[in-house]
Amino acid sequence: MSVVVQHLTKQFGEQRAVDNVSFEANPGEILGFLGPNGAGKSTTMKIATCYLPPTNGHVSVCGYDVVDQPLEVRQQIGYLPEQNPLYYDMYVHEYLNFAAGISYRKKKGIKSRVKAMIDLCGLTIEQNKKIGTLSKGYKQRVGLAQALIHDPQVLILDEPTTGLDPNQILEIRQLIKDISREKTVIFSTHIMQEVQALCDRVVIINRGRIVADGAPDTLSAMGEGVTVIEIESKNPVGEAFFHEIEGVLKVEATNTTHYKIQSNTDVRERIFLHAAANKVVLLGMKMAASNMEDVFRQLTKTKNNV
Repeated sequence: MSVVVQHLTKQFGEQRAVDNVSFEANPGEILGFLGPNGAGKSTTMKIATCYLPPTNGHVSVCGYDVVDQPLEVRQQIGYLPEQNPLYYDMYVHEYLNFAAGISYRKKKGIKSRVKAMIDLCGLTIEQNKKIGTLSKGYKQRVGLAQALIHDPQVLILDEPTTGLDPNQILEIRQLIKDISREKTVIFSTHIMQEVQALCDRVVIINRGRIVADGAPDTLSAMGEGVTVIEIESKNPVGEAFFHEIEGVLKVEATNTTHYKIQSNTDVRERIFLHAAANKVVLLGMKMAASNMEDVFRQLTKTKNNV
């Protein structure tokens, strides 16, 4: 295993940010680490990258313990935090040479290593520009190149596509896929489409505890206990109209004539009969497939996520 987290706990005063968390990440695997704001994702990542000490439990990276062998762990990990720490006054190639001089162990191979990372991350055209002049997408590419410059076995990415436009997101996703062929990749995100598009496995954390661990398709099936039906009416009828139907658990109006209904069984016939009895015209009704977003909401729905 590249990364092994065992019974990890992190306490900040009276607040337990991470509570007895255990999971593993394997070579060649893209692991999505999901959770609402304040769930404990970034804290877990900071412990795994030796930025924070654990209160209890153990984390090992490629066999090295983060407490007892932090230098060895750092050699095995490339880390791109949510706030990408770059030197904006440096040129791209200058910055990557600087980063390689600090972390790359083969000092005679720095020049070729920097060129390889510039090619891999699509920075050839931008390499002679100052980092501060680059778009957000290219800045993320520079951050990835820096995280990879010392040839780590594990890449940890915290919200790597935040603030990017759709084209940039697709480019970064493809880059992560290319990198994962030879690395273990762990990344956090709030974008469920990324999970479906990228992840081999997903770990969902809520209030410091793991609430799900499995392949995206397996986790999507967890949502099958709740049926979601999408309704379009000719005229607005209001959410209360559908709450009158037996078996309806929740009604969400997506606009004045479109509704998303959750139930514990298929209530389409009841909806049709109820609408007919009340002379309500329905223009559309379909069963929605369960997806990662539905499952995420079910598993992390609490009054206060801390």
